[in-house]
Amino acid sequence: MAMGKLRGALSALTVAGAMAAGMPAHAAGNDDGKVRIGVLGDMSGVYSTGFSGRGSVAAVKMAVEDFGGEVLGEEIEVVSADHQNKADIASSTAREWIDQEGVDVILDTTNSAVALAVQQLASNKGIITMDTGSATSQLTNEACTKYGIDYGYNTQALPVGTATAIVKNGGKKWFFITADYAFGHSLEKNTAAVVKELGGSVVGQVRAPLGTNDFSSYLLQAKSSGADVIALANAGQDTTNAVRQANEFGIVSGGQALAGMLVLISDVQSLGLDTTAGLQFTVGWYWDNDDESREWTKRYLANGGTTPTFPHAALYSATTAYLNAVKAAGTDESDAVREAIGNKPIDDFFAKGGTIRDDGLLQHDMYLLKVKKADESESHWDVATVERTIPGDQAYPPLSESGCAMLKN
Repeated sequence: MAMGKLRGALSALTVAGAMAAGMPAHAAGNDDGKVRIGVLGDMSGVYSTGFSGRGSVAAVKMAVEDFGGEVLGEEIEVVSADHQNKADIASSTAREWIDQEGVDVILDTTNSAVALAVQQLASNKGIITMDTGSATSQLTNEACTKYGIDYGYNTQALPVGTATAIVKNGGKKWFFITADYAFGHSLEKNTAAVVKELGGSVVGQVRAPLGTNDFSSYLLQAKSSGADVIALANAGQDTTNAVRQANEFGIVSGGQALAGMLVLISDVQSLGLDTTAGLQFTVGWYWDNDDESREWTKRYLANGGTTPTFPHAALYSATTAYLNAVKAAGTDESDAVREAIGNKPIDDFFAKGGTIRDDGLLQHDMYLLKVKKADESESHWDVATVERTIPGDQAYPPLSESGCAMLKN
C-alpha cells in the first residue's frame, strides 16, 4: 500500500515537473506513426538560391525517395512553406503544422531569427527541429533546447578556416560590415574572437539591415578605416551585392583584402570567377571533394536540385539521419527519435566523422576553399579547390565549452 502511494506521488511529481519545465508530460510530439516532414525556408527572399528555396525541398524529397518513401509502414509526407525571413510568420506556420497537420520534424529554418523562434516554439511542443540554413551559434548555446539540432555549420566553425588563413597571411586589422540581426552579430563576434586570438585587431564595424541593396556608405567607411581586411559578416544576396559594389569601388585593387565570412559556391557563380578569383571561404561540404559527393550532386541536379551548396547537401543528410532514427526507434515519438539520432554516428557524403552532441550540435569536418581563376574552371560548378580539411574537433569548440544550460542540469 505504501509502495503504491509512493509510486503515485512520484508520478505526480513527474507530471508537475514536466509542466513546470514547459515540457509535455505525455509522449513528445505527434506520435501517430505517420511521419510528416516540414521544410520551412526562405522560398523567395535573399537566401532562396543557395541556402534554401526549391533546392531545399528537392533535397528533402530526394532523401525521402532514396529512403524508400515510407517508414513505420506509412508513406512519408513532405510539406513546405515560405517564412519570408520573418520570425512571426515562421512561428505561425510552425504552430499550424504541429497543432493541425501533425508535422513531426521541421527542417531548414534559414535565417537565424527564424531558427531561434521556431526551435523554441517546437521544443515547447515536443517537436524536433533540424536547422541547416541559419548559422547562429546561439542555437546550441544559450538558446539550446531538448529537441533542437543544429545540422551543418555555425558561426563558430566558419572563421576557423577563413580568418585563420587570412590573419596568418598578414591580414591583421579587420573592419566588419555586418548583417544587423542574430546571425550577423554572432558571425562578427566569433570571427573577431579568432582574429584577436591570432594577434589581430578589429578597427571598426558597421551594421547593415537584411536585404540591403546599396552598400556604398558602408564600403566607404571600411575603405577609409585603414583596415587590412574588410569582412562581410552577411550572406546570400547581401554578400553578392557587397562584393560586387566593393569591386566597383576598387577595394581589392586598392590594397585591402575582402573576406566573405559566409560564402556559397552559388554566390561565386553569380559574381563570376573574374570578380572572385582567389577568394577564400569556409564551407561545410563541397560537391567536388570526392567521388561520393560528385555522385550525389549529379543525382541531385537531375532530381530538381538547384545549386549543389552545402546547406542543400546538409538537408539531404539531415532528412536521412532523422528517418534512420525513426526506423531504429520504431516510433515517431520525439524523445525516442532524439535519443536514437544522438546515439548513431553521422558519417555520409556530407558529414564526415559526424556526431550529434548533447547540446544539439552536429560536429563534423569543415573545408577551406579557394576560388579558381576563370581559365582553371572546367565546368559550371567547378569554382574552387579544397585548400584544407578542418577536422570537426578543431572546427567547433569542445562540448565542455558549450553554453547550453541543459548540460549543467
